[in-house]
Amino acid sequence: MTDPGGDRPDLQILPYERREAHVREWDPRTADVAATIAAMVRRRRPDLVVEHIGSTAVPGLPGKGIVDLSVEVESGEIPGVVAVLYELGLGPQPGPDPWPPTRPMLVGAVVLEGEEFRIHLHVQPVGGDMPRDLAFRDALRNDPELMGQYAQLKTQITGGQGVDSLRYTHSKTAWILGVYKSLGFRVPAVQPAATIGILGGGRHARLIGLAALGLGYRVAVLDPDPMCPAASVADRIEVGQLDDIAAGGRLAAGCAVLTCEPDRADLELIRALDDGRVVLRPGPYALKLIHDPGAERRFLEANGAAVAPWRGLPATAQPRDAARGAGRAAAVELSVVVARGVDGVVQGYPIARTFRDRAAIVESSAPADIPAPTAALALALASSLATGMGLVGLLTAEVFLMPDGTLVVGGLVPGVDDGGLWSVEATATGQHEQHVRAICGLPLGSTDLRTGAAATVSLLGIGPEREARVRGAELAMEAPDVHLHLYGERRVGAGRKMGHVTATGATTSMALATARAAAAAIQWDETREAS
Repeated sequence: MTDPGGDRPDLQILPYERREAHVREWDPRTADVAATIAAMVRRRRPDLVVEHIGSTAVPGLPGKGIVDLSVEVESGEIPGVVAVLYELGLGPQPGPDPWPPTRPMLVGAVVLEGEEFRIHLHVQPVGGDMPRDLAFRDALRNDPELMGQYAQLKTQITGGQGVDSLRYTHSKTAWILGVYKSLGFRVPAVQPAATIGILGGGRHARLIGLAALGLGYRVAVLDPDPMCPAASVADRIEVGQLDDIAAGGRLAAGCAVLTCEPDRADLELIRALDDGRVVLRPGPYALKLIHDPGAERRFLEANGAAVAPWRGLPATAQPRDAARGAGRAAAVELSVVVARGVDGVVQGYPIARTFRDRAAIVESSAPADIPAPTAALALALASSLATGMGLVGLLTAEVFLMPDGTLVVGGLVPGVDDGGLWSVEATATGQHEQHVRAICGLPLGSTDLRTGAAATVSLLGIGPEREARVRGAELAMEAPDVHLHLYGERRVGAGRKMGHVTATGATTSMALATARAAAAAIQWDETREAS
C-alpha cells in the first residue's frame, strides 16, 4: 500500500482482546491506523509491503472495525517476519481456531484519538491468498452495489446484536466465495487419484474408504491394528496408536486431505497435524470441541442452541443422562445430519429417529415421524451449528424433541455417525460419499429420499470373545429391500458392532420391522476356540 505517513511516530501495540462481532459504521481513522502500522513494519523491514485489506480498507463499508493487514513473503521467511512482528508488540492469535504457523495471523491493538482499534496482521506465503484478497478489496471499492450487498449480509448475520466472532466469519463464507469465483478465484478441489488419509480404521473409516474408492481416490489409514475393518479398502495402512504423533505425520505424508473417525480422534495428534501442511477436515476446531464437553456446550449456547443442564454432571455422563438430569424425560431422540462444503453451502438429510442401548445407537429410521415445522427447525439448527464452527464435512447433532415441543441438543459428532447409516441405500447421496465430496471440495450431492422410508439395525456380537464366523446371511437377505453390511471384524464378542442391515419400505414402521427381522437372522458361530 502507498504510505501516507511514513514519518509518523510508532504507536504502542497493546494486548488483543477477542470479542463478539458487532457491525458498526466505517471509521476513517482505521486508514490512519493501517498506515501507521505499515510504516512501523517498514522501518524494521523495508522490504516488506504491507497491504490494508478487509472491510476497513473499503471506505463506507460497515464491519467489525478490525484493521486487517497482510504481508506476502516466501514460505521460508515466515518465521523471521513473525519474529520481527513480535518485537513490534504484536502477539499470537487467541481463540479456538487460529491460523496455522505456515500462514499465521498476529494480533494487537492500538489507541488513536482515545479510541482502541484492534489489528489482524496476516503473514501469507507467496502463491497464497494475497492476490485474491486484494482483488476482493478492490472489487468492493469499485462496485457500490457489491459493497451494499456485503453490508446487508453483515446486518442479516448479526441482526443488530453481537454474535460469536467465528460464527460471524463463517456465515459470510458462501457469499464471499461466490464473489471470489466471479473474480476468477476458486477453492481448488482435491482431484480423484489423490490420497485421503483417515485417522482410525474402524467401521466408518471402512465405509468412507469404500465411498472414496468409488470416486477414484486412494485411501491411507492410521490404526494400531493392521487388520482393522478399513484395512481391506485402504491402499496404505500406517500401523500406530492414534495418539502417536510420529505415526500421524507418516500418514499425512503423501495425503492431500486428512479426516478421521471422530470418536477416535486424539486431541494432541489433531493439534500436531494442524500445521497447515495438509488440509484437516472437518476442521481442527470442530474436532477439538468434542474433547471438551464444557467447551462444546458453551459453543452450543453461544450459537443459540438449547442445551440440557450439564454443570455438575460427571464427565462420563451421556447426552441422554444430561436430558434426564433436567427432570424432563426426552420424548424422541433424533439424529440430525447436515453436510457443509468448502463453499459454505449446507445440505441437510431427512431427520432420523434413533434408539440406543448402553449409549450406543442400535436402530435408526427415517424420516422421523415429527411435525414438518419441527423438522425444519432441527435442520436449521444443525446447519447453523455447522456454520458456526466452520466445519467442512458431515455434522451429526444428537437432538432431543421434548414433550413440550422444544429441541434440546445433547451432543455433536463432527463426522459420519451411526444415526445416518440408513442414508447409504435410502438417499441419492449417502453420508459417507457426501463426507468425501465435502472434504475434497466437490459439490455436495442430493440428499433426497429414493424411497418412502428406511431403517438400520446394528448387528451386535453376543457371547464370549472368539473368532468371527457369520451365519444366516442368506436368510437375512431374503427380502429384496434388505442390504447387509459386515465390517470385516475378525473377532466377535458381547456388544461389539459387527455390521448393520438397512431395509427400505413404504413407511418407517415397515422398514424397521423388515430390518429387525433381517438382523435377527444373522448369527455368529458359537464354537469356542480350542484352549
